[in-house]
Amino acid sequence: MSSSYAPAPGGPLARFTLLFLLPLLTAVGGFLLPTGQAQAHAVPAVAHPTGIACTSNDPAVCMIREMTPEQREEARETRSRYHRLLDGMELVAERMRAAGSSDEEIARTLVAMRNEAKDITRAGMSPEAVEALEARNMKKYGNPLGPTADQQFAKYGSWAAVIEASTRSSAAVDQELGLEPRRR
Repeated sequence: MSSSYAPAPGGPLARFTLLFLLPLLTAVGGFLLPTGQAQAHAVPAVAHPTGIACTSNDPAVCMIREMTPEQREEARETRSRYHRLLDGMELVAERMRAAGSSDEEIARTLVAMRNEAKDITRAGMSPEAVEALEARNMKKYGNPLGPTADQQFAKYGSWAAVIEASTRSSAAVDQELGLEPRRR
């Protein structure tokens, strides 16, 4: 039986989608997507201060630059998992659009999924790295996982732009880890 029901971002079905389907999409995406197409978004591992000032404006890039080679490899793998979650979100958006969901409904769902993807990805990171990322987000957005859909709408000006931004990754972080950015 086919349904065109699109769950409210905070409803029980949405929670199920976020908690069950996202990890499943990550696992499936790892087998279905060609290598290099799906990389991920969390800045992981523990930074080891080198005493050298970082020239980047992005604190996440500075953290990566202070990592050992082993930590960078782990960070690359973590970011790859995050990118696969973002790939899965694109499939959700396509299905919601086909079911007749509005841009606002899709955007709200994707922003919630993106923040949940960050939470899932951070489960494999060091407590220190998670703390640094959450502190940055609290300062910037007032939320440890990142911006709300309404904050994104205020920033981008349309729900369509929020949809596009929700599956984009930080090019600076991707490049620092030797990965191809998802979108610019």
